[in-house]
Amino acid sequence: MIPLAAKTCWFWLVLCSPLLSHAQQATNASDDISGNEFAGNDVTSTEAKRQLKLSPGEPPTQQQLRPAPKTTAANSIAVFKSNQADGTVLFSDRRPLNRPYQQLHFDCFACDPNSSINWYSTPLFVRPYNRIIDRVALEQQLEPALIRAVIHAESAFQAQALSKRGAIGLMQLMPDTAAMLGVTDPLSPDQNIQGGSKYLATLLKQYNGDLTLSLAAYNAGPGNVRRHQGVPPFAETQAYIKRVLILHKRYKQAV
Repeated sequence: MIPLAAKTCWFWLVLCSPLLSHAQQATNASDDISGNEFAGNDVTSTEAKRQLKLSPGEPPTQQQLRPAPKTTAANSIAVFKSNQADGTVLFSDRRPLNRPYQQLHFDCFACDPNSSINWYSTPLFVRPYNRIIDRVALEQQLEPALIRAVIHAESAFQAQALSKRGAIGLMQLMPDTAAMLGVTDPLSPDQNIQGGSKYLATLLKQYNGDLTLSLAAYNAGPGNVRRHQGVPPFAETQAYIKRVLILHKRYKQAV
């Protein structure tokens, strides 16, 4: 015969175990929630940290012991494109719940440090968007060759380009930057080139005409340039600057 005390302990163990398990899952879920930050074109280069969540007496699994992957300046996120009822195009890092959407990704064309492209001989885009570029260059007092070089480096002249971080269009404007510049449709070549060129002209004035610092700020954000007191030590940004300068020189000779 099982003693009454033992029966009571067994009853409470059966009753409470699911509740304790549910509470533990809820705690773990709340610990894992984190927000995405979009600060203009600013990016950071930090190493992801991982917590081990173990129950008493439970050994760590191989998955928990595996080192967390390192993040880079081009940290990957999901980006979703959807349309509101009035036709307004929306871009978000959150999946729309009540309307159709597309999940889009695009990598900065000239930002991969391991790119196999020969930037001294890769074909140039000397004809697309001539009228827009010439008009905007005059308005913003920029060289058309510089605008072309940035477009080439950012999107390879693909007007529908969207990066993993959410940068949009020919000159890869971040949503906050586009809004600040008054760009309502970043996928419009006219608006995108106008907004991106205005932003580039503003950076050139901010850095007293220093093209290297201006390109660093365009790619990595003014905050990172200020934080590192110069070109940030991101391999992506350094490769980007070098390649834009090569393209700039080639476009000046070609157009």
